[in-house]
Amino acid sequence: MSKVAVVYHSGYGHTAEIAKAVQRGAAETAGSEAKLIAVGDIDKHWNDLAAAEAIIFGAPTYMGSVSAPFKAFMDASSRVWFTQGWKDKIAAGFTHSGSQGGDKFNTMTQLFTFAMQHGMVWTGLGLLPGNNSSKGSVNDLNRLGSSTGLLTQSATDQDASAILDSEIRTAEHLGRRVALLTLQFAGERVAEPV
Repeated sequence: MSKVAVVYHSGYGHTAEIAKAVQRGAAETAGSEAKLIAVGDIDKHWNDLAAAEAIIFGAPTYMGSVSAPFKAFMDASSRVWFTQGWKDKIAAGFTHSGSQGGDKFNTMTQLFTFAMQHGMVWTGLGLLPGNNSSKGSVNDLNRLGSSTGLLTQSATDQDASAILDSEIRTAEHLGRRVALLTLQFAGERVAEPV
């Protein structure tokens, strides 16, 4: 059984809904279990992250960056970094904001760089961009067209129930993809010589 952890921060509930969908996609994958961890509870879950074969990171994009609580989690993980405790784990990421662009790519770059500093193996969505032709629509998976990870968006004056179904389905896809890749890696993982 492979273990996937979804670590996230959500200020207004939108990113939490995406995190739940990512976790659901991973948990519904045969041979996988997935745990949802809010960064506010991280001190209870460092051992869960150590036991996980994959960690998916999620944060809202605030002012072109991860939220402050998520950044605090990143900084606190330096204790793990010193021991390379997450080295060779599968990693992925997602972010949500009110604007379609909203400088979400900066957040995704932050998440990617964070995972690389930990020696993790990053995976993107593995989907072609959606909604990018006259035959496309907002109902397409990967409607915002990211390759690096999951980018989602909903209006700032609406609650999380307004998140498009296509975004939820893309989040579930990310969870499944990470779970399947983790199963592939777990079967062949060999410790790297020191």
